Parts: sequence; C-alpha cells; structure tokens
Amino acid sequence: MIQDIAPKVFNNKFENKQASNNDIFLTYEKNNILIRENSDHLCYPRFSDFSSTYPKLIENAQFLFTIDSTNYFLVNNPHLNNISGWAYANIQQLRSESECWRSFAGIVGYQLSQWYTQHRYCSHCGKLMKKSSKERMLHCENCGLQVYPTIFPAIIVGVYNDDRLLLTKYANRNHARHALIAGFAEIGESFEETVRREVMEEVGLKIKNLTYYKSQPWPFSNTLLAGFFAELDGDDNVTLQEDKLSLAIWKDRENIPQEDLLQISLTSEMIEAFRTKAVSL
Repeated sequence: MIQDIAPKVFNNKFENKQASNNDIFLTYEKNNILIRENSDHLCYPRFSDFSSTYPKLIENAQFLFTIDSTNYFLVNNPHLNNISGWAYANIQQLRSESECWRSFAGIVGYQLSQWYTQHRYCSHCGKLMKKSSKERMLHCENCGLQVYPTIFPAIIVGVYNDDRLLLTKYANRNHARHALIAGFAEIGESFEETVRREVMEEVGLKIKNLTYYKSQPWPFSNTLLAGFFAELDGDDNVTLQEDKLSLAIWKDRENIPQEDLLQISLTSEMIEAFRTKAVSL
C-alpha cells in the first residue's frame, strides 16, 4: 500500500524548524504538484534549485515531515512560473509511481497543503488563523478557535459468500476498476455499524462474522480507511444503489480479475488477499 515505504521511515512528528537549502519543498497549484520534467522517477525540488531566482522562497516554508533524514517543507502559493526543467503535474500521477515513498511524500504534502489553505481564516469570526509553534494546529487569536488536520474516517468491506467475493464499480467515475463496498462513518456510528449500514444501502444485503483486516491513510481524500471482511447472511440477490454504484457482482475466487488492481490501495490488497487465500476467513 502507498504508506508501506520500508525500509524508508516516515516521521510526521511536528517540529518548528527552519528550512535549509538542501531540504526538499513541496508546492501545489490547485490539484497539481511541482516536479522535475523528463525524470525517470518523481523528483521534487530542493530550495537550492531556486536559491538564485527565488531567494526568499525559503523564508516562510512550513515543515511537514521527514523521510529517513530528509526534511520536507511546504511552500504555499509561491507563483513559480516558466521555470526551466520544472513543471506542474496532476496529483493523480502519484498513483502510478513505482517507488511508493515518493508518491506518499507528495500526497501527504498535498493533504496538509489543502488543510492550511482551507483554514487560512477562522470559520467562526473570519480573522486570520495563526500557526502553532508547538503542534500541527491552527488557532484564532481573536476567538480562540483551534483547528487540527482534517481526517475523515471511512470503511471498506469485502463481502464474501463461500468462495465468492462481491466486487463493485462506482457510478460516475472516470476509471472502471473493480472495488469493494466503501463509505464514510456517520456521526454516532462505530466502524462496525458503518459497515452494516453501507452494505445494506449499496447492495441490500445482510452480513455476519465481521472481521477487521487492516487500516490505511488515504491522503487523496483526507481519509483514514478501516478494512473489514464480512460473510453474507442470507439471500445473495443484490439490490443496487444506482446513484452510488454502476455494478455489484459476485465473482468466484479463481475468476477475480487482477489486471486492474491498484497496488497502492487497501481495496486492491484486500481483493488480492481474498483471491490468493492470504486472509483466513
């Protein structure tokens, strides 16, 4: 999965420190990230790459995290235009990078960039928010509001019936990859209750023997995913929620498609784990 970057080590401990010329910075323009052009892998800029043309770029950089001993900083709204050798690329390109640690750095940076941008002003009184020097938090000096990074809890569930797994496809999506039933937790729900509700809403099925599998941070949507498997309880006839899904179909284990699995995602790992019997159910 995208966060599995071993032997490299991701450390998100907050530190209030200044950037140096050798540090990497991440910068975004809407849904695009600045990367080196014509490189055989994702390559992010260092402050030294721009020290002569943009000497003040380093001054307001926000520390994000480290990977191994490399510091990553955020530079928001730098207006870097017409830079030879560098270009903005859509963040969805990060999904296809073969070295997950590069993708993970870029997309976690994007998640934090969006958070800083969306909470520049206090949602209560409209005053400018200030960055805490002690933790990753924004606070309003006028009314006292405190805001922490946005994380949405959600579930993914692989519903199975003997050697069959229920595969889905989302409605109104550009890609046509197979998926599993998924959805966000509502107020007052446990993950287990969310699983049962989402299965009933999307495909009209009852489940039993709910088993936790793994979790995954998914910064593309600010989500923290909890993965489960659940056994069908009763009738296997699907009633499709058509505004959410375009397809829900039972697939025998040996007929589960492999070609469209996205190796960085929890969904794909769960589908493959069921197909290969890597998970005991």
